[in-house]
Amino acid sequence: MNESIKTPSVTDEASTPQMKTKCEHHAECMKVIQAILDDQATEAEKDHFRENIDKCIPCIESYNLEKCIKTSLADKIAKKPCPKNILNTIISKINS
Repeated sequence: MNESIKTPSVTDEASTPQMKTKCEHHAECMKVIQAILDDQATEAEKDHFRENIDKCIPCIESYNLEKCIKTSLADKIAKKPCPKNILNTIISKINS
């Protein structure tokens, strides 16, 4: 018999926190995730996120997906200054 395989005991399972497979507050969590990724989260939101992220599979997956999308978009979008003539045209239209 292979002795490296350990069967978890009842006390091991009781001490290991169960991961949630369904998030009861997913809409609220998504708002917090967006605020965190946009660097606009309050300390209370950050604390809630830190506590929740280790226990909730949907929140972990949503955070990773949103972070990946944000990073991909930032890498793909070239930041170019607006040409001066276009800027002047826009400003004149706004002021008229």
